Amino acid sequence: MTGTNNRPATVQTTCPYCGVGCGVNASPSATQGDETHPANLGRLCVKGSALHETLTQDGRLLKPNVFGRESTWPRAVTEVARAIRESVAVHGPGSVAFYLSGQLLTEDYYVANKLAKGFIRTPHVDTNSRLCMSSAVAAHKRAFGGDLVPACYEDLELANLLVLAGSNAAWAHPVLYQRMKASGRPGRRVVVIDPRKTVTSDLADLHLAIRPGTDTVLFNGLLVWLADQEGLDRRYLAEHCEGFENTLRAAKSAAPSPEAVARLCDLPIESVTTFYRWFREEPRTVTAFSQGINQSSAGTDKGNAIINCHLATGRVGKPGASPFSLTGQPNAMGGREVGGLANSLAAHMDYDSPGARDRVARFWGTDAVAEGPGMKAVDLFDAVERGDIKVLWIMATNPAVSLPETDRIRRALARCPTVIVSDCDKDTDTARHADILLPAAGWGEKDGTVTNSERCISRQRRFLPLTGEARPDWWIISEVARALGHGGGFDYKGPADIFREHARLSGFENSGQRFFDISGLAELSDDQYDTLEPRQWPVTGSASDSRRLFTDGRFATSDGRARLIPIASRLPARPPTDAFPVIVNTGRIRDQWHTMTRTARSSRLLAHRPEPFIEVHPEDIQALSLTPGALATLSSAHGHFVGRVRATPDQRRGEVFVPIHWNDQFTGQGLATALTDSVVDPVSGQPEAKHGRATLAHWPARWHGRLLVRRDRPKRWTADYWARQTLADCDNWTVAGQSPMDWKTAVPDWLGGQPQLVMEDVREGRFRAARLYNGQLEAVLMVDREPDALPSMDWLASCFSQPELDETTRRGLLAARAVDGDDAGNLVCSCFQVGDRQIQQAIERGVNSVDALGRDLQCGTNCGSCLPEIRSLLVSVTEAV
Repeated sequence: MTGTNNRPATVQTTCPYCGVGCGVNASPSATQGDETHPANLGRLCVKGSALHETLTQDGRLLKPNVFGRESTWPRAVTEVARAIRESVAVHGPGSVAFYLSGQLLTEDYYVANKLAKGFIRTPHVDTNSRLCMSSAVAAHKRAFGGDLVPACYEDLELANLLVLAGSNAAWAHPVLYQRMKASGRPGRRVVVIDPRKTVTSDLADLHLAIRPGTDTVLFNGLLVWLADQEGLDRRYLAEHCEGFENTLRAAKSAAPSPEAVARLCDLPIESVTTFYRWFREEPRTVTAFSQGINQSSAGTDKGNAIINCHLATGRVGKPGASPFSLTGQPNAMGGREVGGLANSLAAHMDYDSPGARDRVARFWGTDAVAEGPGMKAVDLFDAVERGDIKVLWIMATNPAVSLPETDRIRRALARCPTVIVSDCDKDTDTARHADILLPAAGWGEKDGTVTNSERCISRQRRFLPLTGEARPDWWIISEVARALGHGGGFDYKGPADIFREHARLSGFENSGQRFFDISGLAELSDDQYDTLEPRQWPVTGSASDSRRLFTDGRFATSDGRARLIPIASRLPARPPTDAFPVIVNTGRIRDQWHTMTRTARSSRLLAHRPEPFIEVHPEDIQALSLTPGALATLSSAHGHFVGRVRATPDQRRGEVFVPIHWNDQFTGQGLATALTDSVVDPVSGQPEAKHGRATLAHWPARWHGRLLVRRDRPKRWTADYWARQTLADCDNWTVAGQSPMDWKTAVPDWLGGQPQLVMEDVREGRFRAARLYNGQLEAVLMVDREPDALPSMDWLASCFSQPELDETTRRGLLAARAVDGDDAGNLVCSCFQVGDRQIQQAIERGVNSVDALGRDLQCGTNCGSCLPEIRSLLVSVTEAV
């Protein structure tokens, strides 16, 4: 539990962001891609490349906190155990609930699930994976008999037709996108199915800008087309599948013809038939799907509509031919393996699996396990709000930001008698509701395993000492288990003990009916665990190729045959109305992750999109009297979202896109979940995050400002709108107000004291002020009537690193630029900090290709996520010239 003595300077570990599961060569001061890891082969996206920049102790939770006061571990563990014991005694085991996270390591997940279901005997254990992957899980179970992903990453490269459905891989899975791009060749085609023309569409030969929520119509229509055009694999259906005739009848009812599909999906008929023809003609077809499919009130049906087409053509588990669910989180699959979802028990056994409850109880050495299934995430927090849940333990996630109807979630947390939060950070939106805060080890400080989208188990290794009194989650949970009197079941010396037990359970009384089986790793020594190389499961005693599943046509159902599922197309549960006419799509952006608690620590990751925004079609901007670059408000039945208007023809009319990442630490009204309803898929329980409803209106600002102030200075000012960006030596606040401000009177509150430099032009609505202390820049404020009149703050930000400002630099402060300096412009390439003005200037002097710009400025030469923006600049500047 102490130091990192005798550890190598660089450690092979795994990235803690998306489900690609990239290998990382990490040290406290640098991160590079691991060329030996099969997931990324040395590539890293900009977030992975900046991991070392997030390894700061700023904002870390360093000690346990009990009822608002710093405490010791013995007291904190005692209080957690007391709350659980008393709640069970008075209200029963179902009064206790756990809400876990795909950020946990498999070993942490395993111990939490074991304590809750096996010893406390509450079934109410769910995870934030419910919000991203549960519809795919449910679709896999219905079709294949288990939560089984048949494909591997190599299939994305081998496919001659690559269909990306609801996946902005260029931003959400950048390394996979780069692998797809690098495998391009004559004859390889790419179809992107997405209401938005995202940067991933740069890869597309055909982009289907589908009406939101009509994916089942499109794929039902594809199945009908395949049947009509003799594109089915009748032999495969006969030998390996059930349910085809009923499924085809349902498809014909929902999507009888390409013309009907085109009308319902709002697509050109030529685009529909082209997609259908390509799918029929190309045996090597992969359909990769992600949140645009899953985050829907019909997400499970969408997944099965895709799988139906692959089963009907025999394209499952073959090289370059499979449906492929792209996982959102680094260990969402590991959590599913151990039973982290409320409707599962453990080791891919469900509550209704014959003999499963007895089998797991005997293996764990407990009298009985929970009677389940438990409540899924949205239902769970409904129960918290009703008062049915008395003790809620939240680990490594931020539901106060990520769950729909944010205000309702916060009310529920406020009403819960005991909220326990295990986290690295002391001040998250969720931590503010905690009665007991437990400091957990962060990435780089903990040891364990994760499983990525292609079922590859990788080691996440420790290369840092524990911060403060932080401890690994498995240790925290085990200490509570001991305090509850269950020490015999939790006598772990380290994560290797837990992994071995997890592996043994996967093979316990498993004669091949459960495909998840890693019993071949159950006897690893501690040294073998430490040096474990990435392995795809299953891993049993016999050597076999585990890259793909179902290669022999045998599935995990009771009879070994796959199921085609009849799909009656359902549109989004709550369509737009006159009161709320705008459809709100939410999602990730390139340089951020989840609720920004890690990525916002890196200043360069916030440079690309430094504040919340709303992407709007130009014709909607005109119709609604909005202004690009100004602020606008989205209002729903549940709350408001204020963001900067970004005009883009890539957005369908009547629809907008907003990012999911901002929280109350970084903006005042920027929670995307304030715009989404608690409407869930009836099978998976996954919320409909891609189809909110709102009104959109101009946000009337009287003034706009930018404030740079040294880190951790008291905030004595208020603004109607604000967004914070953490920089290396200061905080950058973007602010605006709806009422006039007497700046000469107010400026000391903004700068922390009287300014030495002031400039005001009342007629133009312009104000500038700077405060210095002992020769250093302490704070600077820029105010203008219009936001585009504000200067870039990059040069000013660099002034905060200077120990003392010279006279020339002081003269430039109110102009926000050096007397002879250039402005780099808005950031395009985060990896190498290249701005749009630098790129424009290079193009104007004849650097007129992507490759040439890469050689000249390095932009686009690392993760490649900025390449679409670079190409767009090439077109716009060249046309202007």
